[in-house]
Formats: sequence, structure tokens, C-alpha cells
Amino acid sequence: MEKTTETWVTTPKRPVSTTHQNACLVHIYPTGPSIGTRYVLNNQPVVLGRGEDCDIRINDQSVSRRHVRIEPNGSGYVAIDLDSTNGTYVNDVPTSKAQLKDGDYLRVGNCIYRFLMGGNVEAEYHEEIYRLTIIDALTGVHNKRFLLEFLDRELARSARHNRPLSLVMIDLDFFKAVNDELGHLAGDHALRELANCVRGNVRREDLFARYGGEEFALVLVETTLHDAVEAAERLRLRVEDTVFKFEDHAFRLTISLGVTATQGDPTMTVTELIRRADEKLYQAKSQGRNRVVA
Repeated sequence: MEKTTETWVTTPKRPVSTTHQNACLVHIYPTGPSIGTRYVLNNQPVVLGRGEDCDIRINDQSVSRRHVRIEPNGSGYVAIDLDSTNGTYVNDVPTSKAQLKDGDYLRVGNCIYRFLMGGNVEAEYHEEIYRLTIIDALTGVHNKRFLLEFLDRELARSARHNRPLSLVMIDLDFFKAVNDELGHLAGDHALRELANCVRGNVRREDLFARYGGEEFALVLVETTLHDAVEAAERLRLRVEDTVFKFEDHAFRLTISLGVTATQGDPTMTVTELIRRADEKLYQAKSQGRNRVVA
């Protein structure tokens, strides 16, 4: 087994046919040089894996040498797992064989692809590329770039109308232990499930985003520090009470949260607001984790 964690892929070797020319896979995770790469599917089977003979080669130790085969059928394309070590997932559901539908997410080891098929794949592809600029592909929540832009707009509005704005920085406690004990696939799963747990409790006008790694951010508009602390505590308890599962393993997670706010201070910047919330998050960590500090 190759001992590298670097991920890269190459273009499929087969030419495009006229039979299935309106279908492709788009690499959406991990981020890096390969993100957004499009692989056109045609009327020949395509194998994804680490092996040199694969049509789409993925140099990642979480991927088997011949991991999954995508082949055309009368209804479009089907994904067939090739007895891979870590399994093949479609929309986060493990599968040995699954008919792919437009928009499905195909997970091969640590890598995620979006399957596009339809009348205007070109337009859908460009829409997907735009989505990748604002959405974190692993968790499905907004990414750091969108967070910074959102915060900048809301800070300006807060200053203009002298209205409160709060920021909560959230960090997953002992995340390294999840990776070490259950593997990186379980770590990715934990991040996705944590995101699902939190965003189900976020108001439409607020923003929940992945800041980076196991750190997330929650922007609470029109919210005072007192109310933000109460909201953060509700989230902390919700995560603490949730049982997370990965394959046959059940485990619990906790989060630490740092909260700060502004009451329309015209001198407040995005960098300063994040710095203050991160400082409180660090205090929560140093005081024992699984707590809110404001």
C-alpha cells in the first residue's frame, strides 16, 4: 500500500462517445488542485482506484487499487463496488451496486464526486463549480470564503443601524482521537454528522459555516451577547446528547464554543471579531472543553 496522503487524479483514457456524452463526474473533495476536475463518462465502463490500470486513478491510501466501476446501462449509469476495503457510498449510503441519478454524490474512500447527467450538463457543471466556491463539499455547509463575505456585510449593516451582531466559534473536542481510533473516514463522517446536528438548529437568517478543519462558525444576526450565549449553550447540549454512529461504532462528541458580539461598533472588523471569538474558544478549551465562554 502506498504511504502517501496526497490525492491526485488523471483524466480518463477513453474517448467520448455519442451515446452517453451528457454525463460526467466532478471531483469536489478533497480540496486542492483536483477540485472541480470533470471526467466525462461514455459508453465504456470506467474504473476508479489506486491502481495504474484504472481509468480514473486516485492516489489515496483510503482507496482500493480497483475500488468502483461506473458502467452504462439502459437507464444511464450504475456504480458497482469492486469489493473495496472501505466501501463505495452514494449519497452517504453504502452500496454494492446503485443506479446513479443526476446530482448524486459518489464517495470513494476519502474522495467525493458529484454525478451530473441530463440535457445541459455544461450549465450544471458551471453551476457546480460556483457552488464549490461557497459550499464546503464535505459537510454541505457554507465555507470560510462565504463566511467572511457574509460577516463583512453583516458588520456593515450592524454599524449602519446600530444593531447587535454575534459570532460563535465552535471546535470539535478531541477530534484527533476519533481519527486515531476509528480512522480518517470516521473523522470525515463525524464532521458531516456534527454539521447536520448543528445546522438543523440554526435560524434561516443566521449563517453556519465550516471555518477550517474541525472548527465551525455561527453568525447570529440581530442577536445580543446574552442571547448568543444561550443559543450556544443549546447547541452544546444538543451535540453532547447525540449518539453518533459510523459503521458498527457508536460514539459521542462534544464541542467547545467561544462567543463574542458587537452592538454596531463602526470600528469593528471581520478579523477582530473572529479574533475575539477565537480567544474565547481557546479559553473554553483550556478550561476543560465542552463549555461555552463569552
